[in-house]
Amino acid sequence: MTTRLLSALALSAAVAAVLTGCASTGASTDVSDGLVIGTTDPVTSLDPAGAWDRGSYTVQTQLYQHLLTYPAGGTTTSPEVAESCDFTDGTHYVCRIRDGLTFSNGDALTAKDVVFSFERQVGIGSENGPGSLLANMASVAADGDEVTFTLKQANDQTFPYVLASMAGAIVDSSVFSKTKVHADDGVVGSGPYALQQSADGGATIALTANKEYDGTAPESSSVTIKQYTKSADLKLAVQEGDADVAYRQLTPTEVTSLSEDDGLQRVQGSSGEIRFLGFNLDTMPGDDTAQKTAIRQAVAATVDRAAIAKDVYQGTYAPAYSIVPSDFTGATDAFQTEYDGADPAAILEEAGVRTPVALPIEYTTDHYGSGSDDEYALIKQQLEDTGLFTVDLQSASWDTYVGNVGKGEYPVFQLGFFQDYPDASSYLTPAYGSEDVNLLANHFDDRAVQQLVAAQAVEADATERTKQIEEIQQDTAESVPLIPLLAGQENVIGQKSLTGLTKSVDASGEFRIWEIGRS
Repeated sequence: MTTRLLSALALSAAVAAVLTGCASTGASTDVSDGLVIGTTDPVTSLDPAGAWDRGSYTVQTQLYQHLLTYPAGGTTTSPEVAESCDFTDGTHYVCRIRDGLTFSNGDALTAKDVVFSFERQVGIGSENGPGSLLANMASVAADGDEVTFTLKQANDQTFPYVLASMAGAIVDSSVFSKTKVHADDGVVGSGPYALQQSADGGATIALTANKEYDGTAPESSSVTIKQYTKSADLKLAVQEGDADVAYRQLTPTEVTSLSEDDGLQRVQGSSGEIRFLGFNLDTMPGDDTAQKTAIRQAVAATVDRAAIAKDVYQGTYAPAYSIVPSDFTGATDAFQTEYDGADPAAILEEAGVRTPVALPIEYTTDHYGSGSDDEYALIKQQLEDTGLFTVDLQSASWDTYVGNVGKGEYPVFQLGFFQDYPDASSYLTPAYGSEDVNLLANHFDDRAVQQLVAAQAVEADATERTKQIEEIQQDTAESVPLIPLLAGQENVIGQKSLTGLTKSVDASGEFRIWEIGRS
């Protein structure tokens, strides 16, 4: 199973998911006047070539710049290190590098460093890194202040998003090895913060404002990012003021409890996570294709997403009616439109399906949080209350589960996608693409949909591309190879005295610590 699969299926790469932290609540920090950001996410590596997980991305976002980035609140790329980027023809994407940029150590940031960063990312090809996102890059070269990317597939509309992703961080060619992942100590970038220290295996990371940064200075001159082993410890730390901010992963009950604390504030934004129920189209129940489709449609018409979001997750998740997050270009509520008011009994009867349908559902106990047990118990109840289904609910730990999903061993299964970049293609390709890019191992072979998925990725006309994305969602709502269930919400809890918290999270997936200050 590829690293891309592990990233897409999870909220973090599998390697990061099984690590444990060693920070504890109340531990002192040597940054007395700076921010303390608490999290339960572990950090795999501060080198952009060495990690593809949320914990590492949180820190890397503060340290490095990209050719392109996202303005606060936006999901369309805009220049950062680049002055401009554009296609000169179908296979050449050219970026002009801005003058006067400097790394935090004083080294000039040049087109040479940009080329080095991308060649290095691909060359190292770490199994824990995001280098596979650059699969469409045939070569990269510099001429003066221009960097030209030659693409294997022409008119790749996702390439600007890839440049703004974890794979596109710019590093100092005088500091980083071209062939090895750099140790955390001593990494150098040009972002709003510079690394001061990484201790306890990355469980405590101290940052200081980068004096060479070309943008607006961070609101806080120093930041300590601390990993807590348990969410309960993180909750206690922010309650007692040992942490200024709690960012990922509090339980729904903990979020609700902290939201009622008069000394704290809560900010919520899209996390880009979509959880869904997947089907193996070969091994799921049903005597033929028509019956199998009817069973999936009946499940889609039965599951009450709003009840799951409210009763299990206390509003920390929202109902999802598409695999594409609702704030992305082209997103629709196709499943709501298709199944609102539909009669699951009539759907099954028309296809000649005998009821009750014996439906085996597998979920993972430890990867998507403690709420999975209650979530799938409620789904089982909803399905069985109709009298149309009997559900055999089984579960497994993630280390076993993820391998079995990749081998197609589960007829019906829980899964989740998290964006590599804020574009519909980041979800449509792994969910509905051709066999070489489809990550579900579920025998989906709708050629018309697969062709649309490939076409939208290279459609230069924005209006036409949006129509294609909408058509894919409608077609797959009718055929139901998977059922979207929940959309993740990023919940950030901070002290009441903090400013800028509302600017810190949005659908881009970045966590902008530099926006957070004190009143």
